[in-house]
Amino acid sequence: MDKDKMYPHILRRSEIDENKSVFSHPWNPKSELVGTHMSRLAGLVRTGVSLVRIEPGKESFAYHLHHTEEEWVYVISGKGLAQIDGEEYELLPGDFVAFPTPSVPHNMTNPFQTELVYMMGGENKEHEIADFPTLGKRMLRLGEKIEIYDLADGKPFFEPGT
Repeated sequence: MDKDKMYPHILRRSEIDENKSVFSHPWNPKSELVGTHMSRLAGLVRTGVSLVRIEPGKESFAYHLHHTEEEWVYVISGKGLAQIDGEEYELLPGDFVAFPTPSVPHNMTNPFQTELVYMMGGENKEHEIADFPTLGKRMLRLGEKIEIYDLADGKPFFEPGT
């Protein structure tokens, strides 16, 4: 096939490897992911898909939940612990976990001796609300703007039934 006519939304393994980066969530000192946002490289805007690796002793993000964006995880190799709604679930290669919205709190950890490799994905909406229940924080994303609030500061707009 003529390279000039190649479909522009195909990512080759070499491109995925070349575009790896390290991400750490600022609120979790154990957070460290090495991965590639494949969906962005391939031209997707509304869907996020990433290939990630977590070394032993590391975690994905900070324990969180989403109010409007669905997420999922598919384990490729190694094993990990999914912290989901206060419980821990061991995940093995071929296991899939879905987080429909509004989701329960969740996070991936690797307390084992081998690297955990998985794909994760979800929606990329213009606006999102995510809570970090163990930290007492709420993140509000409005486009590129991100605001952080203390959950304890929340007040009802009006009392139901009034």
